[in-house]
Amino acid sequence: MPTPPGPPAADTPEAPTAPAGPPAGRADRPEPPAGLAGRLRLPKHARRVWLTVHVACSVGWLGLTAGVLALGIAGRFSDNPDTVRAAYLAQEIFADWLLIPISLLSLLSGVLLSLGTTWGLLRYRWVATKFWLTLAATLASIFALRAFIHDAAGQVAAGTVPPDGRAPHVLVIAPSVALTIYLTATVLSVVKPWGMTDRGKRLAAEARAARIDRAAGAAPGR
Repeated sequence: MPTPPGPPAADTPEAPTAPAGPPAGRADRPEPPAGLAGRLRLPKHARRVWLTVHVACSVGWLGLTAGVLALGIAGRFSDNPDTVRAAYLAQEIFADWLLIPISLLSLLSGVLLSLGTTWGLLRYRWVATKFWLTLAATLASIFALRAFIHDAAGQVAAGTVPPDGRAPHVLVIAPSVALTIYLTATVLSVVKPWGMTDRGKRLAAEARAARIDRAAGAAPGR
């Protein structure tokens, strides 16, 4: 997920870190209730390490997609056969060497950070939306986009310039859609709309009830 939630501090939750951090001074920004950490609670050092990995991979994925889109546009609209050939062969290098590891690391590190903090993975609607968007983009990039890129690269390598069929159009449309998804995920990370899910509300209520019971049990005379 290009930018799922980042880790909170040791005791006080803070907003997840995205490639562009949230603006300061927002008093109405929802904060995850204390006591909602899942079974997996990452230590502070581990959270920082995984946050670094996640941000680096998310920014890299965004840049990689922009590069693939630029090459797709060049291959689709250039009248120079050498440019068309170079564009699709360069796309193939990006797809084979970078697309899979960057997309998977971005998704997995974001899930790990979500599960290891009080934000959770499905407790807030904006976090859940980002997760499903990122999962869909990862699967589409690995199993569909790479196939189209390989098809176009195979055609130019065989001397069919420009490649015929749908591949040139797909290699402009698909990266454009992916880039829109990643920018949407970044906006969600900054704005954090829609509040908690029903599951998140239930867990928050249970956490508050547990704190009240503990406080009552520790009161004098009990």
